[in-house]
Amino acid sequence: MIKKFDHIGIAVKNLDEAVDLYKKLGFELKEIEEVAEQKVRVAMLPVGESKIELLEATSDDSAVAKFIEKRGEGVHHIAVNVEDIEKALENAKANGLVLIDEKPRIGAGGKKVAFVHPKSTKGVLLEFVEG
Repeated sequence: MIKKFDHIGIAVKNLDEAVDLYKKLGFELKEIEEVAEQKVRVAMLPVGESKIELLEATSDDSAVAKFIEKRGEGVHHIAVNVEDIEKALENAKANGLVLIDEKPRIGAGGKKVAFVHPKSTKGVLLEFVEG
């Protein structure tokens, strides 16, 4: 069901500064995109088959802004690529995990995404990504 790691999401206060930093470290910028539904700007930096996803809040009431306010900048979530996101959600729910998203929504790159609450995954916000 789980195919591979898709990306690691890192919450940052300033996307442009974070991109510049990661470029200095040798990463290449693939794209920057705004995901209005999630109130974030996202920069994708490929690492082999996976990516680092830098996330900047576009609104003070976004999940990323609240995360940074509470915990500061840093690792926000880990995303895994799944073959069938609906089945992944059904399986997680059947096994007693608390879902943030009962149904997938559209995330960066137009892919279907859904989150599992960190209280169900030992403190890690887990994202399923289909595609």
